[in-house]
Amino acid sequence: MPGRLIGIARKDRPHGPVEVIDHVAIGLDTGVHGDHRGAIRPGKSNRRQVTILLAEDWTAALAELGTPVSWEQRRANLLVEGIALPREEGARVRIGQALLEITGECDPCRRMDAVADGLQLALRPEWRGGRTCRVIEAGAIALGDSVEVSG
Repeated sequence: MPGRLIGIARKDRPHGPVEVIDHVAIGLDTGVHGDHRGAIRPGKSNRRQVTILLAEDWTAALAELGTPVSWEQRRANLLVEGIALPREEGARVRIGQALLEITGECDPCRRMDAVADGLQLALRPEWRGGRTCRVIEAGAIALGDSVEVSG
């Protein structure tokens, strides 16, 4: 059963403000258009072009934390719900027209504790901090798009 895309966010520079949007293009060389992390720089890897956070994982972390925090403060690009995302490198996820390949866990950093004390620790178990991805096929995505794990 497919999941659903319920959030899209980007930031144009490191430590910059997060912009929440309802649709965006995802490119092979840009990741989420307008997000500083997605652009492939000379000599750098494209392993972290797009980050995906599961709404259910976010809810579990906040329940443990006991503090309400808006999802975009996690600074992930995409928020999805209703699907079990794999934890294996190489697994592929189709969101709208874009195809992404999971490259690893999106480890929560100490900046999360600046958002809410203890948030970093609450995001550590079970890949609650999300997944990092590289773009395999470019395409447009929008809120409400289907999310499916593919072969």
